[in-house]
Amino acid sequence: MDEETLQFYRGNAEAYAGREITSRQARLTAFLALLPPGAAILELGCGAGGDTAEMLAHGFDVRATDGSPEMAAVASKRLGRVVATLLFHDLDEVEAYDAVWANACLLHVPRPELANVLARIWRALKPAGYFFASYKEGDGDGRDTLNRYYNYPSPDWLRATYADAGKWNSLSIERGEVKGFDDKMASMLFVVAKKGG
Repeated sequence: MDEETLQFYRGNAEAYAGREITSRQARLTAFLALLPPGAAILELGCGAGGDTAEMLAHGFDVRATDGSPEMAAVASKRLGRVVATLLFHDLDEVEAYDAVWANACLLHVPRPELANVLARIWRALKPAGYFFASYKEGDGDGRDTLNRYYNYPSPDWLRATYADAGKWNSLSIERGEVKGFDDKMASMLFVVAKKGG
């Protein structure tokens, strides 16, 4: 994880938590519909825990995590349960989850490190497990107006990087737009992959 980006979230946890995004609701609902009842889900970059609360309300077994201890504390307070601090490169579980939900967090992983992080996620998934992640679309890495690092991938670059990380039975990429914390509209890539078994 880029240190300056992590410091942004550590220093702005409360402000970031006060911002609810409802536009992703449909994507979360569609993703959860792919899973068996009570499925074990690892959530990476849970932020304030909004998505976590939704998954728990639908009866899923969720392990919520965030890379910022401050953000994890905000989510823990909101959810009334412990949210672990976990950096992506520390994920070391094997075939532990039916699904991984990583909304708007892997887009901060430095480009040279993304294949390794994706391989860790692939390894943590059970065979035929599902994986959701979203990225800001672009053609090379850079920083936004808040000095946060983004990997800004193209669809082709993402497909190649996912292929380097492991075998997937399917991988779909959809485009959309969201308004970021910096109040700017961003072109997004939403990826749903199914692990090869």
